[in-house]
Amino acid sequence: RTFTAVLLNNATVTAFKTKLPMTLSMKELNRNEKYAELPSGLPTNAANPGTIQTGDLMLYGSTTLVLFYETFPTSYSYTKLGRVENSAGLANALGSGNVTVTFELE
Repeated sequence: RTFTAVLLNNATVTAFKTKLPMTLSMKELNRNEKYAELPSGLPTNAANPGTIQTGDLMLYGSTTLVLFYETFPTSYSYTKLGRVENSAGLANALGSGNVTVTFELE
């Protein structure tokens, strides 16, 4: 399945775009997110969002890309990259285990 994400305009996203296209093996965590380690770090501006929204695409630390597929409260800080526009079906598409995800610009 293909999903479209709207990316923010910040230094992290600018650096992320230079690495695209990129295919990552993303690991399952906590039945609410998929994450993968990037080959190199990105600039960060982490803050606590309070609540993670389904479809949020964020960076944890400088090298961990996280795609959230459930909404929940969090005490962790992330750098926001953007979010999936229409996240209906995202959880089903990602499944319950590890998954391969390709990130590319349109």
